[in-house]
Amino acid sequence: MNVIFVEPSFPSYQREFARALSAVGATVIGIGERPKDWLDQEVAGWMTHYEQVRSVVDLDALEAAVRGVQQVVEVNRLEATIEAHVEAAAQVRERCGIPGTSVRTAYLCRDKPAMKEALRQIGVSTAQSAGADSAEELFGFAHAVGYPLIIKPRSAAGASGTVRVHSDDELAAAIPGLGFHWGQSVAVEEFIEGHEGFYDTISIDGQPAHEFISHYYPNVLEAMRTRWISPVFITTNRMDAPGYDSVKALGRQVIPALGIDTSATHMEWFYGPKGLKFSEIACRPPGVGAWDLYCAANDLDVYQEWAMAVCWGKVSRPASRRYSAGIIALRPDRDGTITGYEGMGEVLQRYGRFIIDYHLPPPGTGTQPVEAGYMANAWIRMKHEDYDELRNILNHVGGVVQVRAN
Repeated sequence: MNVIFVEPSFPSYQREFARALSAVGATVIGIGERPKDWLDQEVAGWMTHYEQVRSVVDLDALEAAVRGVQQVVEVNRLEATIEAHVEAAAQVRERCGIPGTSVRTAYLCRDKPAMKEALRQIGVSTAQSAGADSAEELFGFAHAVGYPLIIKPRSAAGASGTVRVHSDDELAAAIPGLGFHWGQSVAVEEFIEGHEGFYDTISIDGQPAHEFISHYYPNVLEAMRTRWISPVFITTNRMDAPGYDSVKALGRQVIPALGIDTSATHMEWFYGPKGLKFSEIACRPPGVGAWDLYCAANDLDVYQEWAMAVCWGKVSRPASRRYSAGIIALRPDRDGTITGYEGMGEVLQRYGRFIIDYHLPPPGTGTQPVEAGYMANAWIRMKHEDYDELRNILNHVGGVVQVRAN
């Protein structure tokens, strides 16, 4: 089994996919943007060959590298796990006759209005949405649907580039930053009130072989805009609870509807006054280390399970559901330079047995902005056999640990 893996060393967790492919017996060929001698020895050791290209989203460059490999060996799979790489990989996959996620599926999972329209056609409830290429189209949608509205790049991941507006005045103020003047198109949709979570799978032939459900506290848009909040997300070990039946059923309907075959998937959902609605669907793993939490919670190497699915069309064993696991993001009290931490000693003494790992950038490190995400500054990951107790612990940690900056 010869597998080309796109960008094996950046971001840092990409190395885990290369490791897993090698561990299940695949011959791993890497294509990436970094020089070969920049790869660490472990990553280089998991691969039999590596090709550097100027950009992995440059279709001609990526295709040339793939065809060069095909002249030497048969390529059985071409895999990309980063949102921005998925569509380019699908284009080259089809050009070169390699099985895997199709161009249509990759497009539907990247273009938000097209995705939601495809879901509505099969009866999946989503927010009202549209693509907009001008201010006039945005105002037309606003006056037809009403406020508040969410505006985001058509191919955004998570809350990246997302704006919420509540009135004509706020919409008018947002328009200059949307890029219409240089041809940018955006997705606009009604704001859905409710609790937010995500449903992830490793799917084989359009059917989930592994499933995971997680919750955000608070919802992502609020978490990425509010400094004083120490946001949390937690993966549950209560997958058989009746309240999750509708999430799993809807996810299982969406996967074949979008043509997702053998792939990791990531789906954002909301549940509130308008019922359950899916917001985003991606044919790639979640970001911000979510799979590391799944590994710790389930006595399972989820990366290796993905590699088994991709290479051999099966997984090795079920998830244990022994623990819930979560991460809390710890924000500096201001932008600038980290000067120190308060409360960490108390947390280690009281909760050390529940800690998976943590990251505390040393004093002198420049801070990252709040909107940079859950792992941009300090964070702690923890697990516990009881979901509610883990949530209480993480909330307490957020109140105790303070990240000071000047």
